[in-house]
Amino acid sequence: MKYPVELVVFDIAGTTVKDNGEIVVAFHDAMKEYGYSIPIGTIGLLMGYKKPEAIRMMLDEYEPDTAKVTPEFVDAIHERFLELMIEYYSTTNDLSPLPHVEEVFKYLKDKSIKVGLDTGFSRDITDVIIDRLGWVRDGKIDYVESSDEVPAGRPQPYMIQRMMAEAGIEDSSKVIKLGDTEVDVNEGKNAGCLFSIAVTTGAFTKEQLELYEPSFIIDELKELINILEN
Repeated sequence: MKYPVELVVFDIAGTTVKDNGEIVVAFHDAMKEYGYSIPIGTIGLLMGYKKPEAIRMMLDEYEPDTAKVTPEFVDAIHERFLELMIEYYSTTNDLSPLPHVEEVFKYLKDKSIKVGLDTGFSRDITDVIIDRLGWVRDGKIDYVESSDEVPAGRPQPYMIQRMMAEAGIEDSSKVIKLGDTEVDVNEGKNAGCLFSIAVTTGAFTKEQLELYEPSFIIDELKELINILEN
């Protein structure tokens, strides 16, 4: 292998787990219940952010009375979003890895490279997804970090740094980050990763991702193997 990589960190929804737009729909429905009709396209651009932060960003744009935008109000909308997402991920028959994801995980593990996941979800949603997929139980991944477990979510580097600490890795140039959104790309850059790779399987198109200058833009995760080998 060409690069001395010790850890690869993947996003979850839209990168390793199929996303059919249910996150955007849950945001839309939760916001609508509180009186805000947010265009789907606007919500899509906020994918990847810590979810309460995304809600606050929507309120900053659509709520003219700034006094109404309190932490308690944001929390109430977030709680409704959580209920909708946990119900979805707990019951759907459509929860599945994206193509070649587990093949890539196996390749990395066979090369003694640690596999991590990080996400803008809070831990309660993350646990439902990971438990149903069995990725920790079956030893397919090593670390999982959620945005509510660190001081700030993406694009801040804290989730990657926390995984590095757990893995005993001090040099961020031995880490690669992959994700499908603007904040994934910038998280990898802010962490000083060797590569911050964007994938077109999720919320952003290739043209949108190009604006954030990722190291590479790929259309499916198995292209990571070619990057590492060649």
